Amino acid sequence: MDPLYARYPFFEGAREAVREADISPAALIAEDAPAVERATERVERALMEGTIAAEEPRRWNDRERLLSYPIARILVSLIETPAAVEKYATAEATTARERFTADFAAEDDFQSTGRTRASLEQVLREFDLEAAVRPEPLDGEGNRDTPRGGSRSGDRGGRGPTHYWIELGSYLELADTDWGERWRLVNREVADGEVRVPAEGLLRLLEAAVERRVAAGLPFEVRGTDGGDAIAEALSDAVAELRSLLDDHETAGAGQIETVVPALFPPCMRALVRRARGDETLAAHAEFSLVSFLVALGLDADDVVTLLDADESDDDARIRTRVEYLAESDGTQYPPPSCATMKTYGTCVDPDERCETISHPLSYYTDALREAGDVRDWRETASGD
Repeated sequence: MDPLYARYPFFEGAREAVREADISPAALIAEDAPAVERATERVERALMEGTIAAEEPRRWNDRERLLSYPIARILVSLIETPAAVEKYATAEATTARERFTADFAAEDDFQSTGRTRASLEQVLREFDLEAAVRPEPLDGEGNRDTPRGGSRSGDRGGRGPTHYWIELGSYLELADTDWGERWRLVNREVADGEVRVPAEGLLRLLEAAVERRVAAGLPFEVRGTDGGDAIAEALSDAVAELRSLLDDHETAGAGQIETVVPALFPPCMRALVRRARGDETLAAHAEFSLVSFLVALGLDADDVVTLLDADESDDDARIRTRVEYLAESDGTQYPPPSCATMKTYGTCVDPDERCETISHPLSYYTDALREAGDVRDWRETASGD
């Protein structure tokens, strides 16, 4: 089995790899194989944290990683909620983008560690984009004769292009104006039917291609199909738990919150802010909980970085990327986890009397803000106004 398919199970070749494994998802589910546990984790982390990466990657072999993908799709279909499909597909795509970034930047094929990387050329072929994308020479002059489908790094000592030219049709098909003003054609350089984008922009477009492929065909009918009722019964406990997690995320919203006062944050969020400001790199679930809470309050990337004292730190770029991702849907796609979820992950600390009356960190903050009355927004203090 090609380990590449364990990293990118939505590749077309992965389907053949699953067939070659000579075992069906139904059989794995019936015997409660490790791939089922990994699939459940895959969906849980997608709903909770916007990633499908394993908490403990070394627990799983390539076969289990690959086979967990079709089982995860069954779980998502059984949840029977459009939000589950959207969040799952987005999380698969986000994780793929992170892996693309690492793979494209690698200078070898990971042979020393037994891993196989995906090249940009391979990914472009996978999504029928090879003929639509060409690198811009590093001299920045945009040589119109640069061939598509050739080497992306050329003879540059390992340094890749900073920009690419993408055929207009492919750009319009993948880009979404909801991503922001910079993605509108009027704000892009367009010439001879091509659109110029930075290397990071190409990764965003590839992420969109992955999301579209993962979402295709979801949800599908499980119950009532051959063996489907047995599958649904075997996965019923996992599906119920995943549904409850999804409900957790939808129970509270920021509403009309317009004032940010860190001193009024719930104890769990104040603790996470202190830890982040103390140069501690938070675990993924803790960072997600904190950043999603701050985004729900209306903070932008600069605000979050300033509040967490992460400017120019090793965490700066990662936090900015997470804020941008969460803010793309106005903070509604991945609302902060509920109190019950915070307890599950051990990030509910120092609960006070108010915690006994609420079920969500945003509810805590709304109540505290209402009781406080006339308070000054932290952003005014931070800006020196």
